[in-house]
Amino acid sequence: VGQRQTTGEVGRGRLTEPVVKRPGADHYEPISWDGAFELLAHELNAVAHPDRAVFYTSGRTSNEAAFTYQLFVRQFGTNNLPDCSNLCHESSGVALTETLGVGTGSVTLDDIVHTDLVLVVGQNPGTNHPRMLTALEHAKDNGAQVIAINPLPEAGLLRFKNPQRPTRVLGRGTPLADLFLQIKVNGDLALFQALNRGLLDRAATDPSAIDRDFLDEHCDGFEALAAHLAALDWGDVHRATGLTREEIDASLAMVLAADRIIVCWAMGLTQHRNSVPTIREIVNFLLLRGNVGRPGAGVCPVRGHSNVQGDRTMGIYERPKAPFLDALRDEFGFEPPREPGHDVVDAIRAMRDGEVDVFFGLGGNFVSAAPDTDVTSAAMARCRLTAHVSTKLNRSHTVCGETALILPCLGRTERDVQAGGEQYVTVEDSMGMVHASRGRLDPASPHLLSEVAIVGRLAAATLGERSDVDWASLTAEYSAIRAHIEAVVPGFDGFNTRSAAPEGFALPHPVRDSRTFPTATGKGRLSVNRLEVLEVPHGHLVLQTIRSHDQFNTTIYGLDDRYRGIHQGRRVVFAHADDLADLGLADGQVVDLVGIPDGPDAAPRRAGSFRVVAYSVARGTCAAYFPETNVLVPLDSTAEGSNTPTSKSVIVRLCEIVGPPSPGDGV
Repeated sequence: VGQRQTTGEVGRGRLTEPVVKRPGADHYEPISWDGAFELLAHELNAVAHPDRAVFYTSGRTSNEAAFTYQLFVRQFGTNNLPDCSNLCHESSGVALTETLGVGTGSVTLDDIVHTDLVLVVGQNPGTNHPRMLTALEHAKDNGAQVIAINPLPEAGLLRFKNPQRPTRVLGRGTPLADLFLQIKVNGDLALFQALNRGLLDRAATDPSAIDRDFLDEHCDGFEALAAHLAALDWGDVHRATGLTREEIDASLAMVLAADRIIVCWAMGLTQHRNSVPTIREIVNFLLLRGNVGRPGAGVCPVRGHSNVQGDRTMGIYERPKAPFLDALRDEFGFEPPREPGHDVVDAIRAMRDGEVDVFFGLGGNFVSAAPDTDVTSAAMARCRLTAHVSTKLNRSHTVCGETALILPCLGRTERDVQAGGEQYVTVEDSMGMVHASRGRLDPASPHLLSEVAIVGRLAAATLGERSDVDWASLTAEYSAIRAHIEAVVPGFDGFNTRSAAPEGFALPHPVRDSRTFPTATGKGRLSVNRLEVLEVPHGHLVLQTIRSHDQFNTTIYGLDDRYRGIHQGRRVVFAHADDLADLGLADGQVVDLVGIPDGPDAAPRRAGSFRVVAYSVARGTCAAYFPETNVLVPLDSTAEGSNTPTSKSVIVRLCEIVGPPSPGDGV
């Protein structure tokens, strides 16, 4: 107690029993599982309305746990089910649903291997999605080309050494990117509008530049899009992207030479004010040449956690669709709430404003993942009770309500033995593939409970006779949960049988499977997206938050980032040497990162003591690691349409200070 520790130090080791921090205490103490569930049930049943409780979910949660969790929460009476999708790929889901009718990716790994051209945009597979690098390597072996579009030259994407292929590890590796476009932060909408304008211009003399037959049969909105792009200002494109006309023409030539094209992206696209229009423009780009609904082509939003997509499929969503709620009602015999609940940003606002009494987190590190760290921390502290289901300690456990609980659970790699025998769970990956996950290791302690068991016992303790669900049977045998999922969620026919197969199974995707578009018009929607160039005041840079090599989401394993040459430090800011010279700064100086105030009476947000690193980033931009820089992301600065925090578009000043950097990210 009272010892300062870094985030990495806090996350070492495992708890083996529940712990509670009582009101006024400065430390946690053990509590029995029965006592923990009794305390939780008492606090939840004491709220004046179910909406005064918030139930967060991390993407590491299995399908079985997620489905059971949302069932409990909706029987409790609320749709307050914020999840990590709200922070990462919500913009993708919104844009894809509007334009294609399906909010998930349309390609498989096999499509990537057999495509002609892959555009990797705002994504760093080397650090965040290493499995994808192998697929890209196989695609290159088959003759595909790769265009990398990123403000930073990411080493793993430009040249890849596959540890499974020793001959390539010993050499210089595989050069993956045939063309690297070092785009300015937030310039992607302008780039894809320029490419789309180029396709339309070429089609005037070469009709094969666009797939007119596909457009006429399967799409609408072409004339409006063509008229809008005809007025595109090339000066705006250059100001937004920082790219030359020659670079854009070179990428257009590669597009025209490719029959099958895939566009992959991650949070480099999804965390801007205009993220939804940007992704809609990518859909325009693919639709114009018929690159959806056929092998080797399509949209590929790449998510990080193992089950971010599966959580949403299982009903972890604050705005559930009526057919899902109807199926839930018919299967379990209760009327689910229909009013939209809180997403992450709205949940923080509600906690800040004293409108939430209980916060319950199923996995994750909410405080470190959320924007506006100081506001989020203060909001959590206003709760009467905060509770977290976790495998390891993290920063969120130190930011407590009046009473706080930590409920330690089994990890995915640990054997899960219940009354019905040894169990397995399932997850859904970014490609819509569902497969089993079986733990092989002995649990760290016989006293740990699984996520499913924790949810089931919490539901039974809280709902009591108000629920007709046999929570104990669901906990005892997860196949019972999968049977309910099969009855409620489309695409899970024969779930127990198909999930047991080693290769898993693919969920149906009407766009990919039959070029069927479940949109409002029944067609793929070409959209008009207004281009706004991000204006940056003189003396400022646009900051994007990034991960280091020794990091997975908010989990920090070490202080090295070997891909970028950083050792024993995380409080660094990467900026172009010419921008540093213009600002009167030099490599190695220590600065504070200072954001623009929200209003005339607001103080600027400040992240203190960052070492400047001269680096090959796009001019006018800089980059620094999260969660250290989340303090700079305003709670009310979110993407239009998705409410995702704008963590990739933070305008900052680099203010020189005197003195050594702060000693790590102590919590």
